[in-house]
Amino acid sequence: MRVLVTGAAGFIGSHLADRLVSDGHEVAGLDDMSGGANERPGVDLWRMDVAAPALADRVKGFGPEVVCHLAAQVSVRRSVEDPRHDARVNVLGTANVLEAALRAGSRKVVFTSSCAVYGVPDALPVPNDAPLRPASPYAASKVTGEVYAGMYRRLHGLDFTTLALANVYGPRQTPEGEAGVISIFTDALLAGRPTRVFGDGTQTRDYVYVLDVVDAFARAAGEAGGGGRFNVGTGRQTTDRDLHALVAGAAGAPDDPAFAPPRLGDLPAMAVDPSATERDLGWTARTPLAEGLAATVAWARSRTT
Repeated sequence: MRVLVTGAAGFIGSHLADRLVSDGHEVAGLDDMSGGANERPGVDLWRMDVAAPALADRVKGFGPEVVCHLAAQVSVRRSVEDPRHDARVNVLGTANVLEAALRAGSRKVVFTSSCAVYGVPDALPVPNDAPLRPASPYAASKVTGEVYAGMYRRLHGLDFTTLALANVYGPRQTPEGEAGVISIFTDALLAGRPTRVFGDGTQTRDYVYVLDVVDAFARAAGEAGGGGRFNVGTGRQTTDRDLHALVAGAAGAPDDPAFAPPRLGDLPAMAVDPSATERDLGWTARTPLAEGLAATVAWARSRTT
């Protein structure tokens, strides 16, 4: 199968490209290299802006059966500071990808959404059919992408599956994005620099290991899950304070963070219910947090030795 991965040089996209190549697929990747430079063997990488008008012709020439759309502006903080840039990349870029896939005759687009679309939920973990209440420009752009994907399916018959990711972490992670705190803690603790927790440390997130997330994409690229949104997470909450302690333990460093005021746009708590994903895609998160953090810290340590 021919698969195009947008954001293929980034954190999650590079791992996905590796998985697809190892599964025997022909893989092309698109990336403007702004969020990472993880060029992968066996991938024909196009250095392009996801919103570039030339994208449609390039995609048509490749002729992918499936497009996995991961290219995005991923920082909530940056989206609050510059919502126009966020909308250009995440809204215009998504519309550009959908139109390119349509013109290329693709069967399906796997769209990367976020648990941020749920905003402040009524209950945790959040089911995949919960109301969407975006509380940041980033979250609003992801909701808009979901709406566009649904519209293309109804209007043109282009199938899609949306994956609403919890906080993804693992090797190759950068400090941007919701789970970037793990990268920030890891790099600082390994270097002996001070760390800080925003708020009082009770804010929670659902952390899911990147290789488990990649498995969800590989499953969603098939026939299952057409037209649906599926949560990709563990369903378990970890506080910021407990996360710091776990990363410090994995790094063999002191667990003594400073505390700073909470940041605008951050949610107080989040975890997603993956039961529909387990039922319809046969997916489950298999990597315990301690195991995933150990692998992440080991990778980070290898870069400094």
